[in-house]
Amino acid sequence: MSDSIKTIWLDVDPGHDDATAIMLAINLPNIHLLGISTTHGNASSYHTAINAARCILAFGGAQLGIKVYPGASKPLLLQAKHDPEIHGPDGLGGVEGLPAVDDSAVLAMIAKDEEGETVRALDGMAQHIKQTWKNGAGRKVTVVSCGPLTNLALFISVYPELVDAVDQFVFMGGGVGLGNRSAVAEFNILCDPHAAQIVLDAPVPAVMIPINITHTAIVTRDIHRRLLSPSPIPDSLPDTKSSLPAASTPLRHTLSTLISFFADSYKSTFGFNDGPPLHDALTIAYVAHPELFTKTQRYRVDVELSGVHTIGETVVDVWDYRGCGDDSWASDGKNCIVTQSLDVVKFFDIFLHCVSWCDTRSPLNK
Repeated sequence: MSDSIKTIWLDVDPGHDDATAIMLAINLPNIHLLGISTTHGNASSYHTAINAARCILAFGGAQLGIKVYPGASKPLLLQAKHDPEIHGPDGLGGVEGLPAVDDSAVLAMIAKDEEGETVRALDGMAQHIKQTWKNGAGRKVTVVSCGPLTNLALFISVYPELVDAVDQFVFMGGGVGLGNRSAVAEFNILCDPHAAQIVLDAPVPAVMIPINITHTAIVTRDIHRRLLSPSPIPDSLPDTKSSLPAASTPLRHTLSTLISFFADSYKSTFGFNDGPPLHDALTIAYVAHPELFTKTQRYRVDVELSGVHTIGETVVDVWDYRGCGDDSWASDGKNCIVTQSLDVVKFFDIFLHCVSWCDTRSPLNK
């Protein structure tokens, strides 16, 4: 396998924006996706596993042998919380065209062992990462998280001998002085702050894609229009530019309904009038095209674990008050690369090109 191809494991809690991350992970040419684990978060662990399976089928991942490995149903210490206000009660509210939750093909996407028992996230991660690493003779794996970090924290704790097989942890979550589900805490970190601290303390490079950046990746009406139909609208028809065209394929219709529901949620809850942010897709974009992130900086990052008003806050030591002279990626060093800016135009060009490629392989279009 070429060195330009990145081997990844993807951990998600679908979730509308998680679905777009799955689509990119399956269809970007320089990403080799080993498998998908799911966790509590945007919806219950039952729904997130089923939703991931539905997305794998819709986006052409079944033909690649990608399976879903259900994981943690609750945080390490806290009570589980979900976000139906943003994602609907099942995590993919309003999305049309996906396979039904009880479709036999969907259920077949859940990984099973030889006895027909479900293979859980920890076992799936360990098996695939160990086989890929081959005790140092193979390739390291980038582990990507789009939800609460519970599965990753458990993997680090249960399989410490495999931590060396991880190239980096890339996670969407946190904020620099910004929150979205409390005054200072972002939802993924707020759901399981203790797990996030374990990941940040692991002796592996961590990359944080905070909401400061994801809030710039807005699916505007123009991008939504290009998503529905790749054909340009002639300037001679100005009235049509104020409305959305019909979807040119069933896949594009499904993605459009996903964006529309997400847009309505973000408008009513957060006042986003120009469109919804495509948070989780940026994790895959970072792995595939790190050059899109035009400014990054390595900092000491910790998670507030006990504050009455601040639990879940990612504390980014911008001014180096900790004075971390340790160059390691462990608990005493500058442990996290924090992304700070994004080439939004190029990101959406890549995203829309990936949709066009997915059009050629999606079973939704058959």
